[in-house]
Formats: sequence, C-alpha cells, structure tokens
Amino acid sequence: MPPAVLAQLRALGENLAIARKRRRESVKSWAQRIGVSEPTLARMEKGDPSVSMGVYATALWLMGRSPALPECAAPEHDRGALEDAVRAARARSVRRRPSLYGAAPKPPADEGGTP
Repeated sequence: MPPAVLAQLRALGENLAIARKRRRESVKSWAQRIGVSEPTLARMEKGDPSVSMGVYATALWLMGRSPALPECAAPEHDRGALEDAVRAARARSVRRRPSLYGAAPKPPADEGGTP
C-alpha cells in the first residue's frame, strides 16, 4: 500500500477518534453502535487498512458524514479520466494538412470482381 494512502488512513482514523471523544462516547458504546468489537474500533481509530470500508463508512454515518462518501469517487473529480478525455478530444480535433497535389485519387469500385 502506498505510504500516502497509509498516512491518509491514519489521519481518517484519528479524526474518527476525535469525533467519538467529542461526543463523549466510550469505546464500548461506539463499537456497539458501529457493530464491531472494541479491538476493531481501536484498529479503525489507528487507520488500520485491514478494517473494512464498511466499518469506516458506518463510523462516518454515525457522525452524519456518510453523504460525503460518493463524492470521493465522483466522476467529475476523476482527474486521470478527465485528462484522458481531453487528450482524446485533442487527438480527434487535429486536422490533417491537405496534400500539395490535392486529394489522392480513389481507386475505381470493383464491378463484378476480378478474374
């Protein structure tokens, strides 16, 4: 797993822990509300990548932040795909220069086949 992703998961876990503490929720009650064990909750709050996305999503739901989940992968924010689309559009829009001698003659249509 890329180090940047691990750092972002750690930050997410820390933010979820802060949210729980601000709500004055105990580890036991928060784990029950999420539907996980206390050790799993502790791993989530450390940003452990082996904790399922569903656990993270449920914690966000308890905070009222789950509507932000689809936005993470919204197509309009997919820079890689947008860059590919722009490159493809540019490639299609490039006009070919006309030949100095005009268009090449088209071969005659085959009428009835060749022997």
